[in-house]
Amino acid sequence: MTFVDRLLSLQFTWRDAIDVLVVAFIIYNILALMRGTRAMQISIGLALLGSSFFVARAFDLPALEAISREILFYLPFAVIVLFQHEIRRALAQVGGNPFVAIFTRRSKGLPVAALLDAIEILASKRIGALIAIERTQSLRMYAEGAKPLDALVTTELLVSIFTPGGPLHDGAVIIQGSRILAAGAFLPLTSTPDPKLAHGTRHRAALGMSEESDALILVVSEENGEIAVANEGVLDEHVSRDALENRIRERLSIGRSAR
Repeated sequence: MTFVDRLLSLQFTWRDAIDVLVVAFIIYNILALMRGTRAMQISIGLALLGSSFFVARAFDLPALEAISREILFYLPFAVIVLFQHEIRRALAQVGGNPFVAIFTRRSKGLPVAALLDAIEILASKRIGALIAIERTQSLRMYAEGAKPLDALVTTELLVSIFTPGGPLHDGAVIIQGSRILAAGAFLPLTSTPDPKLAHGTRHRAALGMSEESDALILVVSEENGEIAVANEGVLDEHVSRDALENRIRERLSIGRSAR
């Protein structure tokens, strides 16, 4: 019996179709979660290490096979350690709201123009700022220890919050939809070593927050007025206003009509 004959002899039911779709959906979301992060590079490296066992067995290389067998034994533990941020973010995304978190990628009502104007003013005056924009995962736990505001996002309010001398300028602003949920919030610092050894607390907090959640975090450096964006464990620096606007609209699925 040929491969085609065996394939045609299979009885493919609607249950099998659902099974395949569910598995494909899970794999797609895992790959989407790792896309553009260090996790993708680590996954490729782990896959190469794991495949070395089968290569050694195929070419009869006993020493390499013995070493590869030990690697395969410890590989699941290595995955848990190396992907702890991604696993925690995925569990928080599903646990927070299993249906909305999976199918919703939208943050409605954010006044992008007001936010961009505030960022531009703060950058021109070299006033440090840290803004976390909520996406699918709730940031309420980080807002609980901060000063609750529940105010509309406006350029004037954002600038006044971060102006030095005020009681809230050192913390982070948390935005939920079109409103400022809280100000003066403390965000978790990243545990990833800084390759440049030049980032301050704001940048480390932005990167740490992006590792813990799917939020979009904006940073304005008080040293040089440069704008940076952190998302999914990646920090992009020296971002222009146009690039920042495109990033916000892309990540929050906001159309150009939203002002």
